[in-house]
Amino acid sequence: MKGSRSTRPTTPRATTRRPNLSRQQLDALVAEATVDAYGDGEQLSGLYTLIEEHLALPFTTEVLGVTVSVKRVELTDDGIVAVCVAGRQRQRIPILDLPLPIPPPGGVEWIEAYRHWRRGCS
Repeated sequence: MKGSRSTRPTTPRATTRRPNLSRQQLDALVAEATVDAYGDGEQLSGLYTLIEEHLALPFTTEVLGVTVSVKRVELTDDGIVAVCVAGRQRQRIPILDLPLPIPPPGGVEWIEAYRHWRRGCS
């Protein structure tokens, strides 16, 4: 119909665009998270702690066309995951695979620090 507009509710659109942080900024975040940490397990735990403390939860995003609410983050044997809820369904998604909304939630720089650490930093 000419001139009609969609009445679909608007939700934050998910994106793969990430914050633009310099290598120096990412190195500084990783250093802060991993100070006094020995080995990968302790470093991962430090990064998880800062993501958990700083990531503004809950937030809404879109995963495979479904609007989900990211309720919390968890540390698993495979890394850091986001617990996503849509209705009665729950799904754990690796936080590095999670599409982020525009604008991204506060604290997203810690996810980027984790990504940087996973890549080996330097």
